[in-house]
Amino acid sequence: MPVLNERPYLERAVETVLAQDIDGPLELVIALAPSTDGTTELAERLAAGDDRIILVSNPAADIPVGLNLAIRAGSHETIVRVDAHSELEPGYTRHALATLERVRAANVGGVMRADGKAPFQRAVARAYNSPFGLGGGAYHGGDREGPAESAYLGVMRRAVIDEVGGFDESIRRGEDWELNLRIRRAGYRVWFDPALAVTYWPRESWSRLVRQFSATGRWRGELVRRFGRGNSLRFFAPPLLVVAMGLAIVVGALQLTGVLAGWWSLVASVVYLPVVAYAALVVAVAAGRGGGHGWRDKLWTLAVLPSMHLAWGAGFLSGVFRGAHDTVDTSRLGSRNTPLP
Repeated sequence: MPVLNERPYLERAVETVLAQDIDGPLELVIALAPSTDGTTELAERLAAGDDRIILVSNPAADIPVGLNLAIRAGSHETIVRVDAHSELEPGYTRHALATLERVRAANVGGVMRADGKAPFQRAVARAYNSPFGLGGGAYHGGDREGPAESAYLGVMRRAVIDEVGGFDESIRRGEDWELNLRIRRAGYRVWFDPALAVTYWPRESWSRLVRQFSATGRWRGELVRRFGRGNSLRFFAPPLLVVAMGLAIVVGALQLTGVLAGWWSLVASVVYLPVVAYAALVVAVAAGRGGGHGWRDKLWTLAVLPSMHLAWGAGFLSGVFRGAHDTVDTSRLGSRNTPLP
């Protein structure tokens, strides 16, 4: 479990890990980045109360670095990746281990079941759980078991992780996708099992959400630079939306200033069609069933969906043309003790 500024979520996440119902020994290795909200002190207190908790220092604060440190500090043949923003059902690990053996996979993952505690966070969760929100990847609501491109978190065979070289520490976002790409290219199977589900708590404010998606999009652009056609076509939808909106703004400005007029203005107006279609989809998703906590949640959904898509798409374009370089996700930096919106 890589951890940075997770004090409001850490204790519950640790409880759900240590409560796993499995036959055999279990340990939880927490890779501690330099937190500023009391996370380190809380982790030390939890470790003092349970000798199954092992703490390792992750001064670099990067997730793949922390994951590799935690894996090296572990002592068992199966690696269960967990997140401080997530909660596991008691039978999660036992079922995953059974699936790992049944299908002879190297990595097994399930559904990311996002949830929220306040209107904004619930709207983000609703977007996460919608195929329209995050592109319809299997772990965002799929219901058919089978081979997968990647796995959410993942229950992995340590021998395979060692064989392919662990997490690539030069990749700060999308490191799980890249690891699973190497696992598949090495001839092993990555498997999706919809019977596995993990509760995930999204970011709690608009600024944190935008920063998260901008960094993630930029790293996806970097992964496209590195791996090209190894990337799914669905990753290109948000940047195309950004381009379409940019063209619509330019055409609108030219029409308002009279530079575009007559027949040419009419032809150029076709650029509005994808933008109008997108806006209609956003309204339909926001107004539709699901997430049912009232009008505030629906209004936040109207803001959340385009924020996610445009931040990710703009980040993607920047990553493709300029690379990700030292881009980090700053959405978990600083104090987390602010009230939820």
